[in-house]
Amino acid sequence: MTKDTVFYSKKTLNIRGKILDFSTPLVMGILNVTPDSFYDGGKYQSEDMILKKVEKMVAEGVSIIDIGGYSSRPGAKDISEKEEISRIVPAIELIKKRFPASIISIDTFRAQVAASAVDNGADIINDISGGGLDENMFTVVSRLKVPYILMHMKGNPQTMNAHAHYENMLAEITDYFQQKIIQLNHLGVYDIIIDPGFGFAKTVEQNFILLRNLNYLKILNLPILVGVSRKSMVYKTLNADVSETLNGTTILNTMALLNGANILRVHDVKESIEAVKLFKAVYPWN
Repeated sequence: MTKDTVFYSKKTLNIRGKILDFSTPLVMGILNVTPDSFYDGGKYQSEDMILKKVEKMVAEGVSIIDIGGYSSRPGAKDISEKEEISRIVPAIELIKKRFPASIISIDTFRAQVAASAVDNGADIINDISGGGLDENMFTVVSRLKVPYILMHMKGNPQTMNAHAHYENMLAEITDYFQQKIIQLNHLGVYDIIIDPGFGFAKTVEQNFILLRNLNYLKILNLPILVGVSRKSMVYKTLNADVSETLNGTTILNTMALLNGANILRVHDVKESIEAVKLFKAVYPWN
């Protein structure tokens, strides 16, 4: 790895007038206020548990807190927009009151949920569907003027496993992003982060191909978010329980950093911060 890089990559993001700098990779901590998420479902249902989790993440050096009220694990149960809003808005208000400087992203593919979240303090919209499951999402993002995390997925959380078919996966994902980015730019949205969507309409083998070729996406000149934390590509490969996947996750996160990741979306903040610090010690120019 050398200092020189073939492609320019956007290194900052404007969040309500605050500039977020990606010159050092950032860590996004996951907070699922759901009863059925694949790893931590049901753990953070009370105000006390939410605040303890966030306090721990902040102390460990988290940059962004990603709140989700809809489980996107394969085959997850569908819930109404009203129920999703009732889960996430109180959590956002609670966190912003106790930790006013915190940066919160809302993990949703529904425009109305995104709008409610931002109106109540969320700073970033993290959409697993890239606007594909709600035709109003891009318009809402443009109106709200907040950064947007654009993820690649085919189908929806209930059907995505049946869509893991590609002629050329890297080319198809890149084309998907290019088309979506053009649409967003036309609406005045330029603060965009791309997420290749590990585990979303991708087999375990395809996930590893994607991770190995992550640098390919640098051609898009946008920050790259990687979310492999405790996913099936870890526990199925290691033949381990999901509770035993911290070490494997840290290894894959390190590989993601080596291949160009700018944000790590994780369940375990401390270990990811350590991976970033050691990565920067080896490659201070990256």
